Amino acid sequence: MTLTQEKTIADQVRADFPILHQEVNGKPLIYFDNAATAQKPVAVLDALRHYYEMDNANVHRGVHTLSTRATDGYEGARDKVASFVNAQSRQEIVFTRNASEAINLVAYSWGLENLRQGDEIILSVMEHHSNLVPWQIIAQKTGAVLKYVGLTETQEFDLEQFRELISEKTKLVSVVHVSNTLGCINPVDDIIAIAHDYGARVMIDACQSIPHMPIDVQAMNCDWLVASGHKMCASTGIGFLYGKLDLLQGM
Repeated sequence: MTLTQEKTIADQVRADFPILHQEVNGKPLIYFDNAATAQKPVAVLDALRHYYEMDNANVHRGVHTLSTRATDGYEGARDKVASFVNAQSRQEIVFTRNASEAINLVAYSWGLENLRQGDEIILSVMEHHSNLVPWQIIAQKTGAVLKYVGLTETQEFDLEQFRELISEKTKLVSVVHVSNTLGCINPVDDIIAIAHDYGARVMIDACQSIPHMPIDVQAMNCDWLVASGHKMCASTGIGFLYGKLDLLQGM
């Protein structure tokens, strides 16, 4: 591939994002803060505009044409998300406002009901606050003990320390798939397998991984997985929780 071709591809990609069609300090805007939030392509902006111009109505709250179309679109999106992460059933996808709400949903429904004095929750030191604070509060409310996996010299998840920390008292492991600050890809397959050997449940924060790599929740065998739409070039205010059906039904 020639440099000219590379520029052409880059130009085509940039053309798909209207927000990049501006200058900052006299130069074309270059946006590198995608780990915080991604910009929106024309297809997303057009879909939002079409909805508000043509289909805007309450979902599951009417039988008229607009409500039916809105409901079909809403449930169609659930099917697409289920397929996207290879969930076993569309019923395993719960829409939330963001990944933070999805984590809190698990913490305050499953966590409060299932964690007891002396039970252990394992997190890593690279977690986003959204995956720290809920478990700190749940630990205070239930008497559960928080444990933290540190980093290796290469700033990666310390799998050996994790093996040392986990015990029969461990009930939950909640870790990020890809760090939003370090960019390292955590060995979630190993983490999940080890945790399940001890009978612990596992939640994966996939906010940073899902825009960049295939996610297969069945192959991964996680118990819950959360993601946020705005990291994936979608609109703000949308996210989802994947959960194994038996766990969701008990929450």
